[in-house]
Amino acid sequence: MSFVSIREVGPRDGLQNEDPVPVDAKVRLLDALSATGVRRIEAVSFVHPKAIPQMADAAEVWQRAAKDPAVRYCALVPNTKGAERALAAGFTEIEVVVSASDTHNRRNVNRSTGESLDDIAGLIDLLHRAGATAEVIISTSFGCPFEGDIAPDRVAGIVDRVVADGADRVAFGDTTGMGTPRRVEEVVGRVRDRHPELPLLLHFHNTRGTALANVLTALRLGITEFDASVGGLGGCPYAPGATGNVATEEVVHMLHDMGYETGIDLTALIAVARLAQEIVGRELPSGVLKAGPRLPL
Repeated sequence: MSFVSIREVGPRDGLQNEDPVPVDAKVRLLDALSATGVRRIEAVSFVHPKAIPQMADAAEVWQRAAKDPAVRYCALVPNTKGAERALAAGFTEIEVVVSASDTHNRRNVNRSTGESLDDIAGLIDLLHRAGATAEVIISTSFGCPFEGDIAPDRVAGIVDRVVADGADRVAFGDTTGMGTPRRVEEVVGRVRDRHPELPLLLHFHNTRGTALANVLTALRLGITEFDASVGGLGGCPYAPGATGNVATEEVVHMLHDMGYETGIDLTALIAVARLAQEIVGRELPSGVLKAGPRLPL
C-alpha cells in the first residue's frame, strides 16, 4: 500500500482568508487537527500584520499550541524578516513563497518575482545556518488572475534558480484554481525532466472544481505530497475570484477508497471540519463534510 503525505494548511491558509479568529479558537483548531493522525501541519505565517491581520497573532498561537511530537509543523514567511521571526518562535521547517506571475508577486509582497528570488537566496542561507529547512512555494504555477496563463518554462526556470540557491523542497501553488490535469502534467513534467529527485508538493484550489482531478493526475505522475485544508477553508486575498483550497477530507476520502494510506482518521477529520465551521461561522464547501465518511450506495 502506498503512502500519501497530506499537509494540513487550514490553520494558516484557511484562516487567513476569513474574518480574524480569536487566538483560543485558532489553538483549538490546530490542536484538534494534530489529533487526527495528520503528519504535517502548516500552523501559522509570519507576515506583516497590516498586510494580513488574520495572522498578526502567529507567535502567540504557536506558543500556546500543544505541539504533538508526532506532527511536523511548519510556518510560512514572505521574506527574510518573517523567517527571522519564525526561527525565533522555534520553527525548523519554513516555507517561503514567490509567485511565477510578476504581477501577482507585486500584489502579494510588493516586489517583482526577481527581487523576491534574490531575497530568497539569502533567506535559504539564513535558514540553513540556523539548522532549519527551506521549502519554496511557487504561487500561480498554473495560472494568474492578472496575467492569465503561466508558461511551464517560467515555472521550471524559477525551480532552477531556487534549487541552485539550495532550496530543500519545492511546492507548486494553484493559487486561483486555474489548474487542470493538462497543466499539471506540463508543469510537473517540465520540472521532473530537469530535477528528477527534487521533492515536490502540490497545492490545489477548487475554484473551478478540478482539484481532485488534479490530485489524481499528480498521483499518476508519481507525486505523493499534497496540501489540503480542513473543510475547504481558504483562498488567496491577492487573487480575485479564488475560492477555497481542496478539502482535506475530500482528498483523504478519495485516497483511502483508492487503497492509499495517509495515517489520517477520516471520521476524526470530519469532526474537526465541523469545528472549523463553528469557528468561522459559516457552512464550508466540503462535500464529504455534508455526506459523511461513507457515501450512500
